[in-house]
Amino acid sequence: MSAVAIDIAEKRFRATAGGPGREVFRGFRLDVGAGEFVALLGESGLGKTTLLNIVAGLDRDYRGSVRFGTVSPRLGYAFQNPRLLPWRTVLENVALPLPPGEEGRRRARAMLGEVGLADLADAYPERLSLGQQRRVALARAFAIEPDVLLMDEPFVSLDEAGAARLRDLLRRLLAGRPATVLFVTHDRREAVELANRIVVLEGAPVRIVRDLPLALTSAERASSARIDEVRRALGAQAQG
Repeated sequence: MSAVAIDIAEKRFRATAGGPGREVFRGFRLDVGAGEFVALLGESGLGKTTLLNIVAGLDRDYRGSVRFGTVSPRLGYAFQNPRLLPWRTVLENVALPLPPGEEGRRRARAMLGEVGLADLADAYPERLSLGQQRRVALARAFAIEPDVLLMDEPFVSLDEAGAARLRDLLRRLLAGRPATVLFVTHDRREAVELANRIVVLEGAPVRIVRDLPLALTSAERASSARIDEVRRALGAQAQG
């Protein structure tokens, strides 16, 4: 696990096709402790994915810095779209971030077993349901045993039952492979059910309007009434 210190002095989208540019971040700071599960809650299009891409090093067009608490931390990334390569089997997709050879394939097979897809190792992504594709994406993200796990609405477009099953799976995987998690969502219920800290984002440029630690027991997280209570309180506080 690794702490993460995010300091973005400025991030701007340049003007294209004659349209205006857009300032996304200015003077933005977020510190994440090692082992925290932080849900980044905000409206679609706000800049949450841009923030994850900056942390991942995929977007370097900004002024500022991202510092980690460990040297060369392993970063896993579960994208909003599963991003499975259609010409590779499920096993080959999970093995992509692993060292080539039999050891990498062995680890990939083990991860597929953990997400309940061992029997689909030789299948191609087109044969899989969306829920199965998202399980493969989780397996690929966890295969490297990440110190920091970035998750960009990884359960979007699933029905509630399917999303609930994947949230349970994520909790089980993290119990065996603890990581610092930055989890993007616009779903308050999902944020309350999973996170031990919720950061509410608003504005252009983006600012933090609420930073709420959550200390819920497993029983409370399993209680719809308790989840609804915290979700409503979170909404009222954010609006206030």
